Amino acid sequence: MALLAFVTGAAGGIGNAVATRLAKDGFRVAASDLDAERAEQLAATLPGAGHVGLALDVSDENAVVDGLARVEREIAPVNVMVAAAGLLILDENGQRRPIIETAVDEWERTQRVNSTGTFLLIREYLRHRASAPLPHARFIAFSSVAAQLGGYRSSSAYIASKSAVLGLVKAAAREAAPIGVTVNAVAPGLIDAPMLRLSLDPSNDSEIARSIPLNRIGTPDDVAGAVAFLAGPDSAYLTGATIDINGGYRMQ
Repeated sequence: MALLAFVTGAAGGIGNAVATRLAKDGFRVAASDLDAERAEQLAATLPGAGHVGLALDVSDENAVVDGLARVEREIAPVNVMVAAAGLLILDENGQRRPIIETAVDEWERTQRVNSTGTFLLIREYLRHRASAPLPHARFIAFSSVAAQLGGYRSSSAYIASKSAVLGLVKAAAREAAPIGVTVNAVAPGLIDAPMLRLSLDPSNDSEIARSIPLNRIGTPDDVAGAVAFLAGPDSAYLTGATIDINGGYRMQ
């Protein structure tokens, strides 16, 4: 029986690539998104068999609780949970809004999806694995290079929410280790996906690429490859870590 991977935000550019890569690697995929139709369409096109698409709002506590319980009950226990759903709000010109102009509603909505959504997914996943352990159990969160650098185009709300994920992953990794679950994150840099295109016109790509040591903007497949590693057997002794996927844009 194939291992089951649950991917949130699966209809987005990076989420789609992650779901596709995991399916190619032999996982059965539960692809979730705010848009049920797009999630179902994606599931129907993934390689392999047994994939499902479903609606999920990661910012809604009841939806997360009920959604994961339904998947565990009606499909299979989740081996790999990938929290790829995310939200970036920019101003009407596609620019980062200054802190002094940021409304509390915008701040709270961003936190609700990016940091609270990740928390809800981790909490429910660990609850299930505590009561029903699995020999291969992984949680993979999404942070961002923006959280590590303070961002150039991303809003302060987005940067703060993705910074919260970095700390949450470490806290969760310590608590999850005794029940056999690894918790790690990926931190994408400039990736050619819809979120990047909110603020970056393709005509500027060559200029932006010159600021990246590998001299190119990343692709969703670059991110999916790192997620596939964290989801696979070779990452069994890795937990509490964040993998930077930025072409050298940020070097420690």
